[in-house]
Amino acid sequence: MGKLKCKFHYEDLRNARILENQARLESLGIHKTLSDLRSITSLSSKCERKKWTKRHSDNISLRRSNRLKEISTEPIKAVVRRKVEFGDESEEEEDEKRPANAPLVKVKGVMQIQLSPEASARRCSSKGRGTIHNSVFGICCHFCRQKTLCSEEDCKRCSNLDPDEPCIGKTDCSFCHSANGVLCRGCLKVRYGEDIEEVRENKKWMCPHCVEERGTNPYWICNSSLCLRKRKMAPTGLAIFKAREMGYKSVAHLLMDELQRRNKF
Repeated sequence: MGKLKCKFHYEDLRNARILENQARLESLGIHKTLSDLRSITSLSSKCERKKWTKRHSDNISLRRSNRLKEISTEPIKAVVRRKVEFGDESEEEEDEKRPANAPLVKVKGVMQIQLSPEASARRCSSKGRGTIHNSVFGICCHFCRQKTLCSEEDCKRCSNLDPDEPCIGKTDCSFCHSANGVLCRGCLKVRYGEDIEEVRENKKWMCPHCVEERGTNPYWICNSSLCLRKRKMAPTGLAIFKAREMGYKSVAHLLMDELQRRNKF
């Protein structure tokens, strides 16, 4: 169908009504009133614009959840206020000689620190990664990256908070003595299939980084998320369930088998 050369009758009626309405609004002075109101509101908004002022949080009370109020927020009690330093430049040589599961912690001032009875019972309640976080005496696991006190009952560092004693609930590589070889009981068992008691007795135990670097087992790699991303590999997540369903002892054994199969093809 082609275009119509003439307009429809209803279009003429529509245009006529529009013109009639506009003339009626002008006669009532509505257009002028609207323009005056818009000019007034624009001027008032510019004049009354509030300046931004910084709120100081010193005088504002902190919000606490009801769940955290019931839990003891200070499991560690210090009789004297303490100042803790994590190694100075003059103490770097002394820190290098210490094992990774006994890092240097210098405490200034005469003090007496002890765990509360509630915290002591909670510390040994589970044999795993530890339940009490402590930024001073806790040692960070390379895999789960939790700086907790271990759950071993006879650990002098975590039970008596003695900084000169090693943590027997964390591993220490006999070759590198670095933070890469620090693993908690739970991560050591789930990710590598080893027991902390056997590692503690084996004075020549090496972390997965050193095992791979020395060529003892090139497929025995560290399967932490940080190290896998450096290899441009996706983190495994909760791969222990998949590994156990397939008959593997740990996640490291599963990855070792997969890497061996990749290199064959």
